Amino acid sequence: MQNTLTGTLRLHKGVASRFRPEPRDVIVYLPPDYNLANDRRYPVLYLHDGQNLFDAATAFAGNEWGLDELAEELIATGQIEPLIIVGIYNTGPARMAEYTHVRDQRGRGGRARQYAKLLVEDLKPFIDSEYRTLPDPQNTALGGSSLGALVTLYLGLHYPGVFGKLIVMSPSVWWANRAILREIRKLKSKPPQKIWLDIGTCEGTNPEHCLEDARMLRDALIAKGWKLDEDFRFVEDEGAGHNEKAWGFRMRDALKFLFPVEGS
Repeated sequence: MQNTLTGTLRLHKGVASRFRPEPRDVIVYLPPDYNLANDRRYPVLYLHDGQNLFDAATAFAGNEWGLDELAEELIATGQIEPLIIVGIYNTGPARMAEYTHVRDQRGRGGRARQYAKLLVEDLKPFIDSEYRTLPDPQNTALGGSSLGALVTLYLGLHYPGVFGKLIVMSPSVWWANRAILREIRKLKSKPPQKIWLDIGTCEGTNPEHCLEDARMLRDALIAKGWKLDEDFRFVEDEGAGHNEKAWGFRMRDALKFLFPVEGS
């Protein structure tokens, strides 16, 4: 499979962490004017499953999100503010463990707390030192799909002082008897975050169940104070399945919601 990269991307191979034994690759997309504007700083979007975002050569089954081409287009046409995108590769066998905060009934998973420390205490300081970032939570977003969406929401709830924007695509709400809903209900107060939440209407072997889970998540967030179409957007994508093509397609509106051009 040939590389399909567009724009300026830098690959950091084998990034180590104090908190997880598996080193991982990290790919960084830089906006078109990054090397021209020597003093400008940029918001940052961190995304899980980084090998699927930009390049068909590394993506699952060769199916990428096409996020590099999309970002180039939206930035060039003034539809979003220029931003840095950090794709954190999953490590294959450890993915399920790292992307889940509790074990399921079969004893699987439950390593998200260590993964959170990897992101917050190792990776983010590295990115902030290596690139011209805006490091405050209002300019730091986290996102993912499926189990990556589940861990995004978990990390967002526990680190609101780090991540002020969340992209939660096709979340695996079902994990461990919908344990993520209990995390939301335990919140003592609503953090100042903007959240994009979505689901396809044709996901999985039981699409109605997936829709029900996403709607329960939507309702739990609204009950805690998020307001639809203000700091919260919920989308049901008619006919969409649980795949990279669908997530890449919905990223257009997710980016426009979370990274609008100032004054637009």
